[in-house]
Amino acid sequence: MKQTAIKLLLSLLIVAAYSATVFAGAWTAKQGAFYEKAAFNYYYSHETFSSTGSRGGTGDSGKFTDYNLSNYFEYGLLDNLTAINSLTYKWLKNEDSTQRTKGYGLGDVDLGLRYKLLDSDSIGIVSTQLLVKIPGPYGATDSLPLGNGQLDAEARLLYGRSLYPLLPGYANLELGYRARTKDPSDEIRYLLEFGVDLTDEIYSRAKLDGTLSVNNGKKHDTNGNPTASNNFDLGKLDLTVGYKVAPGWGFEASYVPALYGQNTAAGATYSFALYLKTP
Repeated sequence: MKQTAIKLLLSLLIVAAYSATVFAGAWTAKQGAFYEKAAFNYYYSHETFSSTGSRGGTGDSGKFTDYNLSNYFEYGLLDNLTAINSLTYKWLKNEDSTQRTKGYGLGDVDLGLRYKLLDSDSIGIVSTQLLVKIPGPYGATDSLPLGNGQLDAEARLLYGRSLYPLLPGYANLELGYRARTKDPSDEIRYLLEFGVDLTDEIYSRAKLDGTLSVNNGKKHDTNGNPTASNNFDLGKLDLTVGYKVAPGWGFEASYVPALYGQNTAAGATYSFALYLKTP
């Protein structure tokens, strides 16, 4: 009985240590450990979600593209406290039969902390996260701005749980509120995530990543960027397959289509990423 319990514990530790999918979510990094992910992303949309949620074309052959390079970094300040940073360099283009607008440069920068509140074998992981989004060096009045030019503050509650011994994977739930001092509107953020190791080297995960507007924004959407509109709802499905080349690095490919929404673009993102982490 004792040997069986020890084997189960060791198996659980192996799953947690080697699965790249379990590093984020509610989990925090060990002190001194890091996770680095660099990605090339391509977003394309020729449709929008209306105010009633129906999907339709933009008319006049309108289309919006966003090529970008993103960098996401986590570092364990303490075993229960992780620092977070992400930034993106964008190349945007919005065009129809009458005009074409472009924009490029550094977008918004995210800085945050994740703090683990509870770590229980029977209950799971409970954490809280504070994130601040700082506007990039673009102009809010640009013909095609790279963001909404707004300083955001977001508080989020996260819950994660290993699925072992049922499956070599995990589940993660998140709920947050993003507050702003002016337009665009405040938002409720939610996320449901499931990940599993398919083999020793290959893993996959699926996320439902949602944004729900509080509808307290007042301005009209005139900035030319259909993904940075005011008072919008959006639900995206993130499907990812990853390959662990070694315990400390690997590759990921993702497809992220918009499933539902209101007052925003209805496109999809294709992504290829390289990640590095503490072995």
